[in-house]
Amino acid sequence: MSAPQEGRYDSIARRWLALVERRQAHFLELCDTGRWRHYYTHAEFLDEMGKVLRVRDQWAALAGLPLSDEEELRHKEILSRASAVTRREPASRRSE
Repeated sequence: MSAPQEGRYDSIARRWLALVERRQAHFLELCDTGRWRHYYTHAEFLDEMGKVLRVRDQWAALAGLPLSDEEELRHKEILSRASAVTRREPASRRSE
């Protein structure tokens, strides 16, 4: 079998994928530093993190890079990490 040919829009899809991956890295930084509290509630942050992961998967599929089992496990790890970190939110912030 021959290798799949590159589509005429694959390079554009890869650039959008790179942009989404930078956004994902930004959300992980927000999670690690705790700065997410300035912009989101606990539920909003987890929802946005899930959206970033879904959009990343969509652009990867469009770019011809299907989601591997390793990446799927990484997504679950990212969401559980974000959930665990955001649960440590101070009680004074929860009431806002």
